[in-house]
Order: sequence, then structure tokens, then C-alpha cells
Amino acid sequence: MAENIFDCPLPDENGFFGEYGGAFIPPELQVIMNEISSSYDEIRKDSDFLNELADLYQHYVGRPSPLFHAKHLSKKYGAAIYFKREDLNHTGAHKINHCLGEALLAKKMGKKKLIAETGAGQHGVALATAAALVGLECDIYMGEVDMEKERPNVVRMHILGAKVIPATHGRRTLKEAVDTAFENYLKDPVTQFYAIGSVVGPHPFPKMVRDFQSIVGVEAKEQFQQITGKLPENLVASVGGGSNAMGLFTAFINDESVAMHGVEPAGRSLEIPGENAATMTLGKPGVMHGFKSYMLQDSNGEPQEVYSVASGLDYPSVGPQHAYLKDIGRVNYHYVYDHEAIDAFFELSREEGIIPAIESAHAVAYALKLAKENNNGGTILVNLSGRGDKDIDFVVENYGDKYGIK
Repeated sequence: MAENIFDCPLPDENGFFGEYGGAFIPPELQVIMNEISSSYDEIRKDSDFLNELADLYQHYVGRPSPLFHAKHLSKKYGAAIYFKREDLNHTGAHKINHCLGEALLAKKMGKKKLIAETGAGQHGVALATAAALVGLECDIYMGEVDMEKERPNVVRMHILGAKVIPATHGRRTLKEAVDTAFENYLKDPVTQFYAIGSVVGPHPFPKMVRDFQSIVGVEAKEQFQQITGKLPENLVASVGGGSNAMGLFTAFINDESVAMHGVEPAGRSLEIPGENAATMTLGKPGVMHGFKSYMLQDSNGEPQEVYSVASGLDYPSVGPQHAYLKDIGRVNYHYVYDHEAIDAFFELSREEGIIPAIESAHAVAYALKLAKENNNGGTILVNLSGRGDKDIDFVVENYGDKYGIK
């Protein structure tokens, strides 16, 4: 692993990125978080741990993931478009990067069970995989709506030996899965390890997940320079909680010539509350799930109901480092509607032979917009965070007629 993968000045010792982050949790849970933070600070400097993780990244995950020049789309849109192929990782997405790190940490801490939430199921599959590898029990909490929508991933989790527990309240999607997972974690935080699936939650999870995911940007930066001799002009990644975006962005944050673009879901409408998950566009600072960040809120200041065609982006808040990067102007945040993401899903499939996850298709859609706007060419590097196997049945059932699939 690159030497600088864990070398970032933020957050501060209390887990804050500026005013965002921290740990807004009960005192008894703070004791557990302190133990996790202390153990993480030890293992991230431990050469044996880092070597074990690097070996798994190479021989188990298949890292480094390739960097692919999308020549057909590049020619069509007049910009050099590249994809970081996280969809080719074992389990089909970037999630395995932090799941292996969290599973190894939990094992070293003597935990007996890994628990987590999942939306699209990619984090759930990755954590179930890691749990099987290191020999821990695994419970995955998933909204009933998402369980039906992402049935292939539910089956994968069962095959891997995990229990998939439905969240049955509210809209029965990702936010409710997080609620249910936290409730059950609080019942036994001593023997269970909550392996949070993004750069969200109380400190140290936004830092820890970012660190494990930063291998994406470290690799991409080296690969892009080897291929082109320079840095990319633009980075593009989808943002729900924000782990794949932070994974790509971290290595480039100090490179001022590189513009960074986070893409969130506008769903069916930005005007109707509950019909989008455009946190950075419409939200304001608030606290939920143990951390402070931008949050979509109802009239009482509670988390607003949200929606996205992409189950993995269906969350009313965002990682605190993203909120900080928005405020200081280092990252530009944009939105893409459902229909634009589905158009991009099919366009990438038919132009380059790559079927993306719907989450990743949001980033692809914005990258194509950016290419159109950039009349003088330019370079765009997209984090293709996951593959679309999990979405095929849903897409065909709901959008197949439009694209000639009967």
C-alpha cells in the first residue's frame, strides 16, 4: 500500500472536519467509539496489518483495479473520458476496500459479529464476504423495498452465510436500514462491530472508511500519469454517503489544477420534498446517526424522507468531509435526475460494453454533461464504483420498453 494512504491532516482529534463530523452519541457508546478509534490508530501504523491488507487487496480483491480509456464515448463527446474500474473488484464494487479493513480490525479487537446497513446491497455483500473470510458472524440490515429491488444481492448475502434482516418502518429503504442497525448495535456494542458502509456516522468512521477507500485515488493518480503523462483535469464520482467519491478525491485534494465533482441524486423532482436525495443541493447542517453534516430536514428538523432510483444513494445526509469540502469550495456538487442516470446506464452499456451500477450511472451522466460543456476537449476521470448486475432485473422491468427490451 502507498505510504501516504492514511496520511491526512483532517479530521481533528475529535473527529471534526471544520464544523462537521464529531460523535453525537450516548456516553456509554462513546467509550466503545474511543476503543475503536484507539485500536484503529494502532493498526494503521502496524506494518503487519498493512501488509496483510495489501496482500488481500492484490490477491483477493484484484487490485489495482484498471484505468480504462472510454474511446467511443470520448470521440462522441469530444473529451478524453476515463473510468477507474472499481466495478471489477471482487464483489463488484468499491465497498470491499473498507469492508476488509473493518473486518480485520474487528477480528483484532476480539469482536464476534459484524453488523451493517446496506442500500443497494453492495456493502452488505462485501461485508458478508469479509466476514466469511475472517471467520465472524454477520448481520445485514436492509430496507424491505431494497430487498425486493436488489434481490440478487440478498441471495448473495445468504449464500455467504450472513443474516439479512429487513427494516420495516418508514419508506423501508437505506435510512431506515441505518436506523435499525444502530438500534440493534446499541443493544450489544461490546461483542458486535458496526462496520458502517460509508464515510458517515460518529468518529472515527468517516476517517476510517475514507482511509481504506483512498487506495482508489492513490492508484488512479499513478495510473493516469503513467497513461497520459499528466493529472486529470476533472474527477467525477457519485455521492450518497460519499465513500467512493472520497476514495477518489483524497489523493488529489492538494492538486489545485484538478477540479472535483460530486454527483448526488435529484430523483424524480427537486421541488417536491421526499422525491430526491439531493442533500448538498437542498440540505442544511444538522445531526443524525451520530454526526453533523448537511442533512435534508423536515419542518421539525428531523431527517426528511428521501428517494432515488439508486438504492445506494438514498440517504438524507452525507459524509462530513464532503460538507467541509463544499463549504471551502474545493469540490463542486451537482445533481442528476433518475431519467438521466438511466440514460447513462444504457449509453455506457451500449457504447463501451460496460453495465454500471445505477449509483455509478449518476456519475457517468454528469461526466457526459461535463464533456458536452467542455468544447475544447479536456480529461475526465470517473470513479465507476460498481457494476450493474444487481440492477438488471429492476431496470428491464421499469425501463426496458423505452430501450427496446421486451
